[in-house]
Amino acid sequence: MTPAARTTPVSLYPELDATALGAFVTALECGDVTGLAPARAAEAARMRGVAVFTRGKVTGAEGKLLDAALWRHTGAGPRPAVVMPAPWSGLGWLAYAVQATLFAARGYDVLAYSARGFAGSEGQADMAGPLDVADGRRALDHLLARAAGPVTRIGFLGTSYGSGIAQLVAAHDTRVDAVVALSTWGDLGEVLYENSTRRTAAVRALLGTAAKARLSPQTRSVLAAVLAGEDLRGTERWAEVRSPFTHIKELNRRRLPVYFAHAWHETLFPPNQTLRMFDELTGPKRLALSVGDHAGPEAPGLLGLPNRIWTDAHRWFDHHLKGEDDGIGSEGQVLAEVMWSTALEPRPTWAAMTGQVRRLYLADGGELTDAPRAGWTSTVLCGLDTPATVADTVVASGYAELAGRPRTYPLDALDRTVTAVWSAGPAAETVRLRGTPRLRVTYRAADPCSGFVAYLLDTAPDGTARLITHAPFTAPASPPDSLISADIDLHATAYDLPATHRLTLVITAEDPFYAPQNHPRSTLSLTSPEPTPSYVDIPLG
Repeated sequence: MTPAARTTPVSLYPELDATALGAFVTALECGDVTGLAPARAAEAARMRGVAVFTRGKVTGAEGKLLDAALWRHTGAGPRPAVVMPAPWSGLGWLAYAVQATLFAARGYDVLAYSARGFAGSEGQADMAGPLDVADGRRALDHLLARAAGPVTRIGFLGTSYGSGIAQLVAAHDTRVDAVVALSTWGDLGEVLYENSTRRTAAVRALLGTAAKARLSPQTRSVLAAVLAGEDLRGTERWAEVRSPFTHIKELNRRRLPVYFAHAWHETLFPPNQTLRMFDELTGPKRLALSVGDHAGPEAPGLLGLPNRIWTDAHRWFDHHLKGEDDGIGSEGQVLAEVMWSTALEPRPTWAAMTGQVRRLYLADGGELTDAPRAGWTSTVLCGLDTPATVADTVVASGYAELAGRPRTYPLDALDRTVTAVWSAGPAAETVRLRGTPRLRVTYRAADPCSGFVAYLLDTAPDGTARLITHAPFTAPASPPDSLISADIDLHATAYDLPATHRLTLVITAEDPFYAPQNHPRSTLSLTSPEPTPSYVDIPLG
């Protein structure tokens, strides 16, 4: 399979059917439920009994007309409201048709709209820039102007692209009282560059799935610069204003309630940057972490199927916008789904996920040991692909994980000339990894720019391995032939390593998910100096 095939999904929402959603919307308008499943027909009828659905346009920033839909209660009584900026998809607001209807049936006025440059909205996609923030505020103005009765409290909800816009609007508009952000980002710069490594597969996926969108020249220029490895500082400045983390002081000043949902093996928006955002929030907050990839865990809810993430999103708004005592405020800040048991573990805080840390040292002979051993060298040849990869396909690989079919890696098939491998002894009992593993490794590179990708694997007695977590690293400017110390967090995880299985650390110079960091045929010489030994810290629950 070629790198291009691995990294170019057809859609970020392959399960959504525009025709079926269009039929559902027609039923909302005129009551004709022909062809709808019984559950969808009942939802349409329930909504039509309490509210009116209309399509229309919102006048956004610069006078651009945004495609939108409004679910409006006709009674004069007070009620809460929800605004839903659409995801990075040609479906636009249609992706929210079912969920917006469910909110309306529960007593909310709802406005869903397509972001500028997408679907039927005018303008050019600003990648959650100032124009998108202004559009979100105008969308709220539009809803308030058409509400039949007083609006009590207001929530912004989005998945993927809409989730970033929702956070940014909330940071800039004091009328917003609560946020739900699913499959979201906190630091857009880290979405594009992780540990100084260009996340080229993610960028290509964003461009590919926006093929029919109208991206602004600046957005196209920045994404092209990431692919080309140019203008890092300009990209950082561009991303900073589009990062909710930049505006966290305003969110904290108002103690805004925020609900996040994220996937452990997220390939578009790496989880650690969202966790950093979550950890810094000081108001009421909740985080759901699940098996799968971008938008996959909450996707069934967009279809109207039972889904705990959307159920909790409703409960979050019911509690913080309607004042209902539904228990969500006392259930702890974190709910983690464990790979691969799918057990749900609540925790009072993110820090409480980890009870202790076990340090395993990289040693000669390919061992992970409890005591440091210095003086060894393991050399990795650069420029060659290996079976060790982050994912076969951006986003789509996560659907296999959701179905209980995580990818397996034949450990014996890893060519030791292009990979360095260390394994611990067989586990005597189940090892509960909970939290953020950390890697420190020292290496020597002949070239001024170098890097690697590290994978933490679960290796079964038969030699097959599954990915627990990973992270890239790049040293963009080091003196040639110098020792480089990499000290990085691997992506956070909740993973049960079964008894008799081994923890395995693999380091390679190349992964098609990331831009090449090394010159072909050059080498990385991994080592463990006595003053600063190489190790991996394993967080245990």
